[in-house]
Amino acid sequence: MKKLKNPEIRYLNDMKSVLYDQKWAKTAPNFELYYMHRGLKKKGELRYDITIIPPRMLGKEFVRTKGNRNSKKFQELYIVLEGEAIFLMQKAKGKAVEDIIAVKAKKRECVIFPPRYAAITINPLKKELKIGNWVSEKNKNIYKELEKMKGAGYFYTKTGWIKNKNYKKIPKLRFEKPLKTMPMNFGAGVAEWQTR
Repeated sequence: MKKLKNPEIRYLNDMKSVLYDQKWAKTAPNFELYYMHRGLKKKGELRYDITIIPPRMLGKEFVRTKGNRNSKKFQELYIVLEGEAIFLMQKAKGKAVEDIIAVKAKKRECVIFPPRYAAITINPLKKELKIGNWVSEKNKNIYKELEKMKGAGYFYTKTGWIKNKNYKKIPKLRFEKPLKTMPMNFGAGVAEWQTR
């Protein structure tokens, strides 16, 4: 594996529009939030990345990724390497959220982001979160849907989950368990959630 250097850096200014605490965001300086190391391994058309999210509060909200949806029907497999993550996934159409799922995962536990679901990774602890992920190199990250709605259907804050008022319809947040081991193929994990 390549050494972790020259990461792509996500700054606060890159995602101010999708944060819960807009009052805080207006006066906060533009600092580094998290680091994306892409293409550390390759297997066929799959690419392995590592993202490092240091502990921090974004005003009242726990630090997280900006969030995106994969293009076409691409899935994505995530594994927690260090720390603990909350993976938030939602399927939405316009201003209506059709389904929204939260999965808390610890070291070595895995989560599969299903096709057509936007995904956000949250670091809820006071220690660094390191996650690895496998995704198709043909995939393109789509950010505009979450940007338009100023975030996902829920924000994870000091006081718990808070609904995003920009949506007209948001179902109750569904909590699922992570996969304890890495699946042989992505489809197996997705099917497990969809049949519950």
